[in-house]
Amino acid sequence: MPESNPQIERRLRRVSQQLRLLRADLQVTDEQLNQLRDEAYDARVRALVSETPLAEREHRRVSRHVERLSRHRDRVVGRIAELDATQDMLLDRLSAP
Repeated sequence: MPESNPQIERRLRRVSQQLRLLRADLQVTDEQLNQLRDEAYDARVRALVSETPLAEREHRRVSRHVERLSRHRDRVVGRIAELDATQDMLLDRLSAP
């Protein structure tokens, strides 16, 4: 049974809200990731220069955090792509005769 226009419109509103939240999350994540990448670079330089176990541990810790945040970012980008496709499909259905 095909969806009625009000049902499609409700789904579109939900998808739009999710997209807004995810795009805000992506913006924050990108800012954090840029900061962490800078920290990781600094920690790497300190580890190379000082050659101490403490500096190396700090470099590994920050690098792991960068990896985790990068994976989170990839998931958010993937979800945004899915929701964009869903939104396009719903708009097509809404405008169909």
